[in-house]
Amino acid sequence: MDHARTQKQLQFAAIFYGAFGLVTAAAALPALSLPTLLITDIILWPIDGAQSLASPETRTLCAILGGVLVGWAVMIWLTATKLYPRDPALARSIILTSVTTWFVIDSAASVLAGAPVNIIPNLAFAALVWLPLRQQPETSRA
Repeated sequence: MDHARTQKQLQFAAIFYGAFGLVTAAAALPALSLPTLLITDIILWPIDGAQSLASPETRTLCAILGGVLVGWAVMIWLTATKLYPRDPALARSIILTSVTTWFVIDSAASVLAGAPVNIIPNLAFAALVWLPLRQQPETSRA
């Protein structure tokens, strides 16, 4: 895969992660929590409407999680945009290590929390960067 295409795919992943983070952070405001509530209901299968994001603790965690996810998206965007063209191997290492670490911890904790279904969307999120970065870059470009 050529560098320009990989870079564009990583930028798409960053935009997707950032949008998801903004939706999650918006759930801190009850009037904007429906998308996150629906996602939570799916992850805590079966879909039954029993979930709630009403407690201040849950809304606070949505705000924190959303902010961290948006920050992660910015890091991926900047790494893909600024570092990848100069040193694709280093950019690949940074992004793959970050995403794989998140995937392992998030998926294991989801199983422990009784939400193993969350591994499915985790795989989709991770694939957004695992697939374009699956091959080691041939050389760095200056």
